[in-house]
Amino acid sequence: MFGSLASLQPRQLAAQVLNFALVLSTAFMLWKGLSVFADSSSPIVVVLSGSMEPAFQRGDLLFLWNRGQETQVGEVVVYNVRGKDIPIVHRVIQRFGGGSTPLQLLTKGDNNAADDTELYARGQSYLDRSQDVIGSVVGYVPFVGYVTILLSEYPWLKTAMLVFMALTVVLQRE
Repeated sequence: MFGSLASLQPRQLAAQVLNFALVLSTAFMLWKGLSVFADSSSPIVVVLSGSMEPAFQRGDLLFLWNRGQETQVGEVVVYNVRGKDIPIVHRVIQRFGGGSTPLQLLTKGDNNAADDTELYARGQSYLDRSQDVIGSVVGYVPFVGYVTILLSEYPWLKTAMLVFMALTVVLQRE
């Protein structure tokens, strides 16, 4: 495999490296475009736990929309806890305010016994809709996100996959 890499002319090698960079930048632009379209910093998330079963299973890929700010009871939202970077997917069980006053939400996982007040930041009793919520779930694809879970649970797999992708792009002949 490395022998064919060494046989490439410098111009061919540069073209292949630029091709790989183009693939990565295109993926990044698509992600950013989807973020702007959905008005969400993370328009696609993966369910990481079983707290929303049976509605969503671990590994389901969720599509988010954040344009409607009037979240209703029963709606499934994704939110970030202040100071933590892991999105949580849970259902709204109560809402307070709205209209001229800031909308506040209380959430709970379908498979959990208690509401999420223990998950919120210290001193926080409710989610602020405009600050904490990333978006509302508008669709999903079952089990497609397991690739993401595997890559986060086994970091060496991520490196191996990136090396394989880079070699595939660089070594492909046109």
